[in-house]
Amino acid sequence: MTNDTNTTNATTQSTNGTTRTVAAYAAQRPDAPLARTTVTRRAVGEHDIVIDIKYSGICHSDIHQVGEDWGTGIFPMVPGHEIAGVVGEVGPGVTRWKVGDRVGVGCFVDSCRECDNCKAGLQQYCTGEGGAVFTYNAMGKDGLPTYGGYAAELVVDEAYALSIPDNLPLDAAAPLLCAGITLYSPLAHWGAGPGKKVAIVGLGGLGHMGVKIAHAMGAEVTVLSQSLRKREDGLKLGADHYRATSDPATFTELAGSFDLIVNTVSADLDLSAYVGLLRTDGTLVQVGMPEKPLTMHPYPLATGRRSLAGSMIGGLPETQEMLDFCGEHGIGAEIEVIRAEQINEAYRRVLDGDVRFRFVIDASTI
Repeated sequence: MTNDTNTTNATTQSTNGTTRTVAAYAAQRPDAPLARTTVTRRAVGEHDIVIDIKYSGICHSDIHQVGEDWGTGIFPMVPGHEIAGVVGEVGPGVTRWKVGDRVGVGCFVDSCRECDNCKAGLQQYCTGEGGAVFTYNAMGKDGLPTYGGYAAELVVDEAYALSIPDNLPLDAAAPLLCAGITLYSPLAHWGAGPGKKVAIVGLGGLGHMGVKIAHAMGAEVTVLSQSLRKREDGLKLGADHYRATSDPATFTELAGSFDLIVNTVSADLDLSAYVGLLRTDGTLVQVGMPEKPLTMHPYPLATGRRSLAGSMIGGLPETQEMLDFCGEHGIGAEIEVIRAEQINEAYRRVLDGDVRFRFVIDASTI
């Protein structure tokens, strides 16, 4: 549904059919500092919109991609898949949006649109040739590399943009496009709500959104963190309990307690210990992406008919559902807004765990 508030009645249509050069921040090679540059966006097509990017969140996966931790990257690389902005221009065939609409773009900008998953609204699990086209560090259907949200503008198919509710500030809404949906999807899928006990492992950019969303869903929420350093923050965000995983008593006292555990951290954890915290038929969902494989013995799974699962972002319908839910409950990310020239410092601070809880780039400084 198109967001009509604070929009103009006029519709600016693209007519020149030419590519556009926009300012951006990019890494020229693996692990290189990001620096100001320009990139070429494709010409606005029949069903494309141009988004004037206002804010772009910094996700830990941006750092992994620049460092080629998950495979060979495409350089120069413009990261950013937590994008919030305003429609500045529309193609002649666009029907969903008009100039001035508040929109967001998340982790992918296209998919095959024909496989069973795409037809079911699960575009993130596209099984068509090449799979989903990610917002950056990927090859588009036009054979050109995609560039992400650390930029002034984005050209995207209208079907892959999402409406940001009017009551959510764009800066606090940007991280919802990755961190928000990454936690909303498993919480919704596995039925977090009244009468359910949910644990969120880690209180970082992902975890703090999990606490807010699970609390708003009505679940009893426990944060499981290495230490009690962020306990006050966790309780303010909506957690009912906060326990330190460095304390062995946590695993004995909470054994068999939870219906659902969502693990947001990328560290090498003892999964068997965490599975032991589940009730019969409980599920541990892994959303953090460690560099090395995680292993565990199957015995704790078998003894409680417990499940170990994974989840990755969400499709377009569920992401819009998440944004609407956050709008209804007034949920945005806890953020620190930075200027573009602070990106490299922000990367270092993310690696040091020195952020409460998400960095967001003010795109006007790009």
